[in-house]
Amino acid sequence: MRATVIRGAGDVHVEEVPDAALREPTDAVVRVVLTCVCGSDLWPYKGMERDEDGKRIGHEFLGVVEEVGSEVRSVRPGDLVVSPFTFSDGTCEFCRESLQTSCPSGGVYGAPGEDGAQGEAVRVPHADGTLVPLPVQQDDPLLPSLLTLADVFPTGHHAAVSAGVRRGGSVAVVGDGAVGLCGVLAAARLGADQLIIMGRHQDRTELAREFGATDVVPERGDEAVQRVRDLTGGEGVRSVLECVGTAESMATATRLVRDGGAIGYVGVPQEGGGLDLRELFMRNVRIGGGVCPARAYVEELLPDVLSGAVRPGRVFDHVTDLDGVPDAYRAMADRKALKALVRV
Repeated sequence: MRATVIRGAGDVHVEEVPDAALREPTDAVVRVVLTCVCGSDLWPYKGMERDEDGKRIGHEFLGVVEEVGSEVRSVRPGDLVVSPFTFSDGTCEFCRESLQTSCPSGGVYGAPGEDGAQGEAVRVPHADGTLVPLPVQQDDPLLPSLLTLADVFPTGHHAAVSAGVRRGGSVAVVGDGAVGLCGVLAAARLGADQLIIMGRHQDRTELAREFGATDVVPERGDEAVQRVRDLTGGEGVRSVLECVGTAESMATATRLVRDGGAIGYVGVPQEGGGLDLRELFMRNVRIGGGVCPARAYVEELLPDVLSGAVRPGRVFDHVTDLDGVPDAYRAMADRKALKALVRV
């Protein structure tokens, strides 16, 4: 079968790889219908050291079950399913506490020894604990929005929940990438009254407004902080969603939040710094978030996607097939595309 392989910075190709196949009785094999390129995929694309053996890449997909192991009970061949970006057994203590990303027998697609999602098929370990059946057909126009349940929409929701977003509250979202935009959508869904997007790409901030943002702050640094203060009566916002992962973005988040407020961080950290714990201690600022346990949120978010109440699939602004994946990486890295959808 064909799948995407990365061998170093800027070196992504679609190649022949071994077919996805069952290894354990709890596995399923899923034929991929839709996958995509994630912003976090760009970190190795920009900075991965050379590896001649290469590694599979991609962790978001939606597809049709082709084969199941003898112990799988929740899905069967022919089912259309979405998978969160991590797999988990669904039975351990962490899974029962809705922290599937800490499942001792779990993992992430594209890790060594695991299939990547940007290919024709994927072996899914722990199918019963991982896969979510979808009550639509393969040609349903909702599929791009349903694909976002694999990662980007639950991640934005995780940031909002971790930041304590509530009805009538004030929110700032740091980052106008796909996660940040889904954070806007999630905060609006939770009832935020004032919703500020920190971004300077007009096409993205226009979509943020359509998702529910009330204000756009394109400035950075001191000017950005002052703008948010001006918009909030000098206090800052109650909730900040940090959706970038740099020291600068985290430092900005701590300056935007009001005393007694909260920061939900979901940007994959790329460097240390950005936090003055003593300052946060004195201001009673709470910090939560981390890697999103997407499987914990799918059932909560699914009905609103199915009804069309939210349309997170609008973050996809570049559509291609499997052969176009290398170009999709370049387009996203050059900021010519926000998020690339791949029809397999």
